[in-house]
Amino acid sequence: MKGLKKNFVVLSSKGGVGKSTVSTLLAFYAAERNLKVGLIDLDFTNPSTHVILGINPVEITYTEDKGLFPHKVNSLSYITPIAFTKDLPLPLRGDSVSKALLELLSILRLDGLEYLVIDTPPGLGDEHMDLMYKLGDLVKPLVVSTPSILSLGSVKRMIHLLKEANVGEVLLVENMGDGKLVEFARELDVVYLGYIPYYPGFDRCLGSLEGLRKCPIRGFFENILGKITQDA
Repeated sequence: MKGLKKNFVVLSSKGGVGKSTVSTLLAFYAAERNLKVGLIDLDFTNPSTHVILGINPVEITYTEDKGLFPHKVNSLSYITPIAFTKDLPLPLRGDSVSKALLELLSILRLDGLEYLVIDTPPGLGDEHMDLMYKLGDLVKPLVVSTPSILSLGSVKRMIHLLKEANVGEVLLVENMGDGKLVEFARELDVVYLGYIPYYPGFDRCLGSLEGLRKCPIRGFFENILGKITQDA
């Protein structure tokens, strides 16, 4: 990972805020711009990035040669545990989650990539903190929140924990919003990357690559993408 320009760990303190959607679409639209990008789904119990991309788990294959080469979705390099579990439940608890997460990262071949987007499970458990501590300055935490009061309280606690862990710069994306979290980000001293508006027909964009390409709110994702890649 040291050879990559930037590695982003996408986090959310609550489920349902669109963390996996933000992770997947940022990576996908980066690949559409011909950037060399990888997407890793580290949600072992409920992976969903393959659903967003419209990929059948049985079609995901990896090549092994002194490590694991990602599956290719057009030009996007893609890793998901669903390829191993075949959409069956994978009950892991406590330390087992952290071990599985770090083992998967340790065997990946990231040859030729410039950017990496890592989608994580909701919350901020031991596995998240292990990831942040062990990877240190190699990764940037990107927190996803909605403007909902239920989301903001838990996001504030998450950001305080990240700052206590000395992870460096924390990035914030406002999902299903309209820019209200600019002041929220300023108060917490985090970098506000922008917002993605609520779009009633968004579900129709998901589930196929062509749908993602034609999504009416694609520009909002690309605006955020421009900010996180401009100084690389």
